[in-house]
Amino acid sequence: MADAATPATPATDTNADPVFQIQRVYLKEASLEQPNSPAILLAQEQPEVNIQLGVDATPVADGVFEVTVTATVHTKIGEKTVFLVEAKQAGIFEIRNLQQEQMGPIMGITCPAIVYPYLRGNVADLVSRAGFPPVHLAEINFQAMYEQQQAEQAATPLQ
Repeated sequence: MADAATPATPATDTNADPVFQIQRVYLKEASLEQPNSPAILLAQEQPEVNIQLGVDATPVADGVFEVTVTATVHTKIGEKTVFLVEAKQAGIFEIRNLQQEQMGPIMGITCPAIVYPYLRGNVADLVSRAGFPPVHLAEINFQAMYEQQQAEQAATPLQ
């Protein structure tokens, strides 16, 4: 009767199964600057908006990784800053038992695609709370972004 309580598959089989779990998604960092307020708010000109995005992945424990997507939104009229928003959205992911060639696409495509919608919402909210029309970050094709980064790395000679 003791056999009935024993699992049907050996424990070694379950340890080899691929694991991909979202542990947490959180706003890691956010800042807003309006260095030329209130005078710049009276300007009638249309501001120029410059948006920069970045993705980073770091191991935090065995099989656990933090993936961050960073957005910098710099809005200017002429040489004067209207506002500058910097936000970093992060996710903690448990990723185990994947082949090494699968890790790059998971960290560079799948995880950022999960984290990015939260970043978009937080940036739009932060900008609107500052009294401006919300900035809606465009949808991003993380696969194309990842493939471009891989091509750039392959073209760069090792030093």
